[in-house]
Amino acid sequence: MFDKFEKKTGVKMDEVFKLAQSLQGANFKDEKTIRNVIKKVSSLANRPVSREKEDMIVKAILDGKVPKDMASMEKMMKKKK
Repeated sequence: MFDKFEKKTGVKMDEVFKLAQSLQGANFKDEKTIRNVIKKVSSLANRPVSREKEDMIVKAILDGKVPKDMASMEKMMKKKK
């Protein structure tokens, strides 16, 4: 399963795990922290994020419009189909 992920995304799983570990206890009510996380993910995925999109992501997180757990995320994704 991890091999498929790595082939499809070009991102090594150990890097994903390092990122996840670095996010443990992160303060997602702090704009600077959120922007740093966005930059890390963007760099890891080798996908640039425009300032406009970054601002939208930050606002959504600060406004609590992003799912806080996997169950909520799955429910949100099913609604979009």
